[in-house]
Amino acid sequence: MSLRAPPVRSILLQDAGSVCSKCLFKLSRSSMPRRQAFSNISPSRLAVAVGKSKNSFNKNYFWPNVALGDATGRSAPWARREIQSSIGSGKAETKESGNNSRPSGAQDTLEEDLLPHRRRKRRKEAEAAENSEKSYPIALDASAQLADLSSQLPQRSLKRLFTTYLSLSKPRLSFLVVLTATAAYSLYPVPGLLAPAATATPSLSTLTLFFLTSGTALCSASANAFNMLMEPEHDAKMSRTRNRPLVRKLISTRGATIFAVACGVFGTGALYYGVNPTTAFLGFANIVLYAGCYTPLKRMHVLNTWIGAIVGGIPPLMGWTAAAGQCAHDGDWKELLFGEASLGGWLCAALLFAWQFPHFNSLSWSIREEYKAAGYRMLAWVNPALNGRVALRYSFLMFPVCIGLCCREWVDGLEGGGVLEGAGAEGDGEGTFLGECLAFADCDGDGDGAEEGVGGEGL
Repeated sequence: MSLRAPPVRSILLQDAGSVCSKCLFKLSRSSMPRRQAFSNISPSRLAVAVGKSKNSFNKNYFWPNVALGDATGRSAPWARREIQSSIGSGKAETKESGNNSRPSGAQDTLEEDLLPHRRRKRRKEAEAAENSEKSYPIALDASAQLADLSSQLPQRSLKRLFTTYLSLSKPRLSFLVVLTATAAYSLYPVPGLLAPAATATPSLSTLTLFFLTSGTALCSASANAFNMLMEPEHDAKMSRTRNRPLVRKLISTRGATIFAVACGVFGTGALYYGVNPTTAFLGFANIVLYAGCYTPLKRMHVLNTWIGAIVGGIPPLMGWTAAAGQCAHDGDWKELLFGEASLGGWLCAALLFAWQFPHFNSLSWSIREEYKAAGYRMLAWVNPALNGRVALRYSFLMFPVCIGLCCREWVDGLEGGGVLEGAGAEGDGEGTFLGECLAFADCDGDGDGAEEGVGGEGL
């Protein structure tokens, strides 16, 4: 409480006639006296004296739901932090629905303590997490799944580092690339002179196969890492690729670049010194085509699908040249790529090239809207009618390619000849499925038809 001095102006108005105008003007311009309090103690000391805190508006003052704090038996700020942390951890718990870290009774109690709208939101998030993988039309990206697993591991752990770099290589795609290369390597018709003994089956070098698989895997990892380095902002726009390591900043751009360059150098070197220079050139060319042509062309023109099909057809040709280099006379690129036995490798490459279109066009059709939102020019949304026609045409093209693989000695048979020639190469056609079928189809039943129709002389 404070006292205010009586106003001067009221006194002046009572005896205005006895004061001259000059003095009256000075008195009217004089300032009002300051307010004076009863006590000289400062307000802060006075508040402490009566038992109040220095800050009268603490955190509890603005807590809107005091009843909830009383119900939990804790202070209002602590209860608020507990509820927020439980809601935040609800997303991580719903992703691992099979991992029951808490008892069911404790989970029910925690859910009952939440407000009704919080419970509804938590249930919706749990249902969305369970149905996200099932509702997606195609298989989820392996790199995104590994990156999601890596983000849950401890920081700076060896397992987290290994998982992150493995996700850069697109392991599922790299495995299929290596599989196609080794399949062509095993189909090469090995001459009988390479047999270690007269009765042994001709075989190729196991060490060459090791260098082929390791070098091809490293080259594929390099190409895939460069692909991720060039389009992280576009991968973030698609639900299938938005969890990749570079999109989630699990690894720096510098680290990913070093990984891509190292894989390319070691992969090409393994193919050059362990296999032959022609196979090493094909592996390096695949990196350049995938990272330098296919990746930027995805946002420019629909011809990117044809470039990607060429990239998919090169690994079988790599396996074929790796096998051909062990029994070639000169071993140069002309003999390995355009020699007498090179047609089988080109047919294997053509089969993989034609297979890319019905495979990719059907998959891209189910997520065409995501490709459109990300800016990737694919036939699935640019020209849907042409997308179907292209897939159908190349599906029919695979039939003559497969027939061409079976008609001559382009692939390995039982005794080093072709699939058909092996049926009658030894005169009886026994030991092969096709030879048995031809012998069964012989009208006379003596096997002469098998010898004359599919024997070495006939072809």
